[in-house]
Amino acid sequence: MNYLYKMQKFICIQNTIMKTNSELQKEVQDAIRWEPLLNAAEIGVTVKDGVVTLTGIVDCYAKKLEAENAAKNVKGVKAMVEKIEVKYSNEWSKSNLEIATEILNTFQTNALVPHDKVKVKVEDGWVTLDGMVNFNYERDAAKNTINYLKGVKGVTNNIVIKSERNDMIEQKEVEGALGRNWAINSEKIGIKVSGSKITMTGTVHSMYQKNEAGRVVWNTPGVWTVENELIVED
Repeated sequence: MNYLYKMQKFICIQNTIMKTNSELQKEVQDAIRWEPLLNAAEIGVTVKDGVVTLTGIVDCYAKKLEAENAAKNVKGVKAMVEKIEVKYSNEWSKSNLEIATEILNTFQTNALVPHDKVKVKVEDGWVTLDGMVNFNYERDAAKNTINYLKGVKGVTNNIVIKSERNDMIEQKEVEGALGRNWAINSEKIGIKVSGSKITMTGTVHSMYQKNEAGRVVWNTPGVWTVENELIVED
């Protein structure tokens, strides 16, 4: 019994040990280096108290997203500041009109994007999406369609959700959906429903869990707004 108690105490202590800034920095750098699309030398990583800042210059928007996603999935990252700049070579650069035209054409071929409800504006390679759709997956699809297009330097997604469904959002159903997801400890997440708005509070152990919880909640029928106030703790 004494041996088991000591082992449980040791495991508890191990789980509460926080990574130093240098340890977390190295893990983020390793995660970025592991992605085949990325050249680790392009991305600078600094860390302070769990907040990761990414800097550097890459030659396409997709690399910027890959670096951000790789860093977010590292255990111990609590928040991120992203300052990566996208600069295209001359053969890859496009005019704003060319980018906008390609985006609209791509929308036409994507069955998930209600292209007649999404407006596109391009300024110096930066794309702004506006409009109103029924579901969050449609908003995500519009944004994701753009990620790998040449000439795009960044995307601001201002599309809003106005679901035509009148389903009453049941808190227990939302909690059940979170509970079914193996990656989320739903016992530490609080759900508050107010009309078509869901607010999430509580703690998770990684940015991946925070984003995954948000994705699950956004799938709720009838939801218009999700406030993800989850705090990442070690």
